[in-house]
Amino acid sequence: MRRGSRLLYWVHRWLGIVTCLFCVMWFLSGLVMVYVPFPSWTDQERREALPPVAMERITQTPDDALAAAGVRTYPMLFRLEMLAGEPVYRIVATGKPVTVSAVSGKVVAEIDLDRARRHVASAFPNAQPRHADTIDYDQWTVTRRFDPYRPLYKFALDDAAGTIVYVSSKTGEIVQNATRSERFWNWLGAVPHWIYFSPIRRDGEVWRQAVMWLSGPLIIGAIAGLWVGILRLRVVRRYAGARMSPYRGWMKWHHVGGLVGGLFLTTWIASGWLSVSPFSLFAGSFFSETQRVAYAGWSEGKPYGVTLAAIAHAGHEGAREISFAWIGGEVKLLASGTAGTAMADPQSGTGAPIADAALADAGKRAFPAATLLGSERLRDEDLYWYSLHSKRPLPVLRLTFDDANATWLFLDPATGAIAAISDRDGRAYRWLFNFPHTFDLPVLLRNPPLRDAVVWLLSIAGLIVSVSGVVVGFRVLTRRAG
Repeated sequence: MRRGSRLLYWVHRWLGIVTCLFCVMWFLSGLVMVYVPFPSWTDQERREALPPVAMERITQTPDDALAAAGVRTYPMLFRLEMLAGEPVYRIVATGKPVTVSAVSGKVVAEIDLDRARRHVASAFPNAQPRHADTIDYDQWTVTRRFDPYRPLYKFALDDAAGTIVYVSSKTGEIVQNATRSERFWNWLGAVPHWIYFSPIRRDGEVWRQAVMWLSGPLIIGAIAGLWVGILRLRVVRRYAGARMSPYRGWMKWHHVGGLVGGLFLTTWIASGWLSVSPFSLFAGSFFSETQRVAYAGWSEGKPYGVTLAAIAHAGHEGAREISFAWIGGEVKLLASGTAGTAMADPQSGTGAPIADAALADAGKRAFPAATLLGSERLRDEDLYWYSLHSKRPLPVLRLTFDDANATWLFLDPATGAIAAISDRDGRAYRWLFNFPHTFDLPVLLRNPPLRDAVVWLLSIAGLIVSVSGVVVGFRVLTRRAG
């Protein structure tokens, strides 16, 4: 026991000297992230920046566009929108984006700088875009999801927010934007918190391993510290002066702070470690290509059969985007504008919403070996369907299956889209990572001041432990060096 006690103290002391520095950084950067997320160009921002589709210029049907693009698989994305004054079809199949002119029917293989500038000018009419650079990577476009769109034109806007916009040289799409404030605060928030420095983050596996092996030892140090703190606490046979802690000064702050906030610090670090699914603990389910095609009810060679008259009718009220999708063997048009998204018939363009029963049948196609246990339309957020950094659609249809993973499939009745998939591992992850790391209980999300108070109080407790540990560790090192 004596040797074990010495080892415990030794582990806590020397791990603590290093790990407390990281804890200070993670607590401070985490507080920044509560208010400033990492920059992103959302679908809502993209739609709002698009002008209405020029219906009168369209001469090519969706089937014409697919033939011109040489796409023979079911596309992951298929929509009609504007590009620098010209209506174009955007198609993504097998991970490769293709743009086809809805006027000429020709594939747009490359976007020159002038056309990209005009597209940005139409998206931001009150600001003048200036070409700042042509890049492959930078801090705000470092992840692999941008790979199909590189190289990127980087434009600086002369607006008050100091916005930078990134445009794909292959498709002409705006793929990212970041304001001056977002860039500044993210250097103090998400970048250090996620270890998101571009030389590391460019390789996803290198980055995952870095996060895993940086945060893993912190858990050991935190548990050792909590254990030491309890061993050194005397409630009955107190120390001189009726003190429960034998320490004074910074050591007392570290001891008492550790007893008060140590459990939170340990669970917070452990949940952060779980965020990168160490050792594939939470592999989770994903919606496979085969399931996606089964849900759509599509087979190779089946035409969409969408008429130009239907497109014109569906978008006559100023639609900024028209999408095309198969749902359970039926084609639907989705016209999106400032007022929302409307589902339409592919032949006439008139409104044709889909029934919950039809959505459930499409969902069953994706799980042919499983039994549908239940179908529920959620009109309010609950413990598993809630909004945090982005707004989740409501109402939503939740299908429950009896497959080996106990899958829940969430479908958006407004668009027929697969909104999310959740399995047993994912629901466990929700409680092991999301709750102890982001405090995302609906009662707190509905009361932001209460959630802020919880986050700040617990973070301050963690900072007391971490900052005092840094000071004590520095003194130990100084004393030993002397």
